[in-house]
This record gives sequence, C-alpha cells and structure tokens, in this order.
Amino acid sequence: MLEDPLAQDDALDALTAERDELRDKWMRALADAENARKRADKERRDAEQYGGSRLARDLLPVHDALTRALAAATDEQREAASALLEGVELTLRELESVFSKHGITVLRPELGEKFDPTFHEAMFEAPVPNTTAGEIIQVMDNGFRIHDRLLRPAKVGVSSNPGN
Repeated sequence: MLEDPLAQDDALDALTAERDELRDKWMRALADAENARKRADKERRDAEQYGGSRLARDLLPVHDALTRALAAATDEQREAASALLEGVELTLRELESVFSKHGITVLRPELGEKFDPTFHEAMFEAPVPNTTAGEIIQVMDNGFRIHDRLLRPAKVGVSSNPGN
C-alpha cells in the first residue's frame, strides 16, 4: 500500500512546524539563561562595589567628628595636648585610608565654587557681598562618594546675591 502524498506533505509540514516551535523555545531559553547570567554578574559586581554602603554611611559621622575636633583645636590646645591631637589626626588619616581602600572619596567643596545639586545640598541661601548667586559661601559638612555613587552630599551654604 502506498501512502497518500497529501498526507505525507501534511505530516512533513506538522513536523517542520513542531521543529520550528521547539527551536524558538530553545533559543528563548538560551537567551533567558544568558540574561540571567549577565544579571547575576552585574548584581555580584554591584555587591562587591557597593555592599559596604550602609556601613560606610554609618562611619561618616565619625569622620565628621574627627574633622571637627581637629578644626576646633586652638593653638594653645595644640601645644598643651599635641600627642592627643596627633592621635586624632592619625585616626582620621587611617579612617580615610580605609575609605580609599573601599572606593570612598571625600567631596570637599571650596568656597566660591559653583553649587552643584549632584554633589551638594544647600542648607541655606544668603546674600553675601562680592559673590554671585549659586556660589558656595560656607561648607558645613563634606560629602562622600563610593565609586560613582553619592553616599552623602556636601552640606553647603549658597549665595543668593544677584552679583555685580
């Protein structure tokens, strides 16, 4: 008995359609697996770079306190307690060294620098003679970045003077 050629064509068409459907599913599964691998790799890199962000944020007030302690010391205090102040300076340098090792940088805005909302937080505005609007007139706290992300903006005062 010979089979009907139309039935063979239908069977071949059905097998071809099934093959194409399975190939499509396989390609999609392959793409999903590659995307999952890339996503996991990115998450791993982010965890390595930014995993310590919470701890770093918790240490920022320690940096602030040490910096303020050194800035507040008078010349008489520096003479009378030079060893103590040297210890505070060494502690601050060690903290900054640890920060550097983990990709944390201190943002130290300068007076007269242009206010940048990306890195600065304006705490107040005041009209100050001989300045133009948007210039930093006071720095309350330094800012910090971890790699390319902002941990904390620098807290600054900004001139509202329209300028000359």
